Amino acid sequence: MLDESLVRNICLVAFDFDGVFTDDMVYVHQDGSESVRCFRGDGIGLQKLARLGIETVIISTEANPVVTTRAAKLKIRCIQNVGDKRAALEGVAKELGIALSQVVFVGNDINDLPALHCVGLPIVVSNAHPDVVRHATYQTRYSGGHGAVREVCDLIEKALVSTRAQIHAHL
Repeated sequence: MLDESLVRNICLVAFDFDGVFTDDMVYVHQDGSESVRCFRGDGIGLQKLARLGIETVIISTEANPVVTTRAAKLKIRCIQNVGDKRAALEGVAKELGIALSQVVFVGNDINDLPALHCVGLPIVVSNAHPDVVRHATYQTRYSGGHGAVREVCDLIEKALVSTRAQIHAHL
């Protein structure tokens, strides 16, 4: 279970794409185009975060039309062709006027380590590379492409709703 105190001040949830929204597999077609498999329930989770006022972004090392298309469908900001995910996160946080301690990053592989190291709540998916798992505060029960994004969204929603209810109860 995710400690509610870790989520209380979260303003931004950033995600890697491959291996987080997907099962880290790619289908390469004869014409060279690629396709991936994603979990449809992620969209509902992302909508919940939006209703709570939580910003979301995909930060991906690759530039890929599949990522662009999925991000557009989910109505989530997407930054691609990123060489330094930490720098990209710092830029988004600065733009939003928030501290990195108010950011969640969800990753799965070694190229996510700089981003995982700089945020307030580093999360990895259940099938993350073993060398990355020890750098996370929380590891999802579900794997990438099989509900991990939805799980993170649901956990954050539950913690924030609970925290806000406690605050209102004391007013």
